[in-house]
Amino acid sequence: MKDYYIISSGSIKRKDNTIYYYDLEGDKKALPIEQVDDIHIYGEVDLNTKLINYISRYGVMLHFYNYYGYYSGTYYPRKKNVSGFSLVCQSACYLDEDERMYLAKSFIQSAAHHILRNMRYYKVDESLIDTIKREVDNLNEAIDIPDLMGREGRIRKTYYKSFNQILKNGFEFEKREKRPPKDPVNALMSFGNSIMYTNVLSEIYKTQLDPTISFLHEPSTKRFSLSLDIAEIFKPLIIDPIIFSLINNKRINKKDFIYEDDICYLSETGKKKFLQDFEKKMQTTIKHRHLNRKVSYRTFIRLECYKLIKHFIKDEKYKVLKAWW
Repeated sequence: MKDYYIISSGSIKRKDNTIYYYDLEGDKKALPIEQVDDIHIYGEVDLNTKLINYISRYGVMLHFYNYYGYYSGTYYPRKKNVSGFSLVCQSACYLDEDERMYLAKSFIQSAAHHILRNMRYYKVDESLIDTIKREVDNLNEAIDIPDLMGREGRIRKTYYKSFNQILKNGFEFEKREKRPPKDPVNALMSFGNSIMYTNVLSEIYKTQLDPTISFLHEPSTKRFSLSLDIAEIFKPLIIDPIIFSLINNKRINKKDFIYEDDICYLSETGKKKFLQDFEKKMQTTIKHRHLNRKVSYRTFIRLECYKLIKHFIKDEKYKVLKAWW
């Protein structure tokens, strides 16, 4: 299974058992519904209720992105894989302060592990690596979730200081700016993080997890906060290496960005380059040391969801992913 990203203007239509869409090259393609997990829509695309009703039968999600390429919302078909028992257990873990802290720390520990993995790969200053290691070693001293979030923020702030040691070809990074991103590196990060969020949401949908009950990020209205939790694991593992590779290997350049008012965002060509690398990364397989078979990065996300379910129902204690390869 794979995602199909709809960038071109036009329409998505159903004829018999086939969906017609525009691919990354702008070419019209036919796609059998059985091969679709979800669809990401970036351009001006026309839909009709006949299509919506049809894809809902197959559990296909539609993710929408705004003019700048950032996540706007999701059409979420009626969830079929539901379990009242799993939902109660997930809620109980949230309400149990010790359980919530354990899971929240796990997400930060995994993110930090992958952050340090990136920093060591690019041989940044050891002083920055040591600073993050000290923060990770002291996570158990956190007294509550806000304290944990503050420590996570300091880890990322230190990580961002290393970016100018990693990035080449005239790309510089001063500070993280999300709303709105004002430079190319921030634009890449915001775009990539949106993609990561929606892909995690898609994998959650295929399991019995409730995407609104989270542990590190506070559950609230109008967002799937568990996607934010799990995305913390995979942003430095998947998104950041793509950004570093695109810039350092000159596959993306300053011409792939548009400045408009007080915002910087990727051009259509820039989005296509990023999405191509993202899809290639998600299809890459790794020999799993416990399953004794190769699994894709996309499957690792699903496996993380299953591990959380086992933890909630007290079948097996959650051990967060820490890349060993």
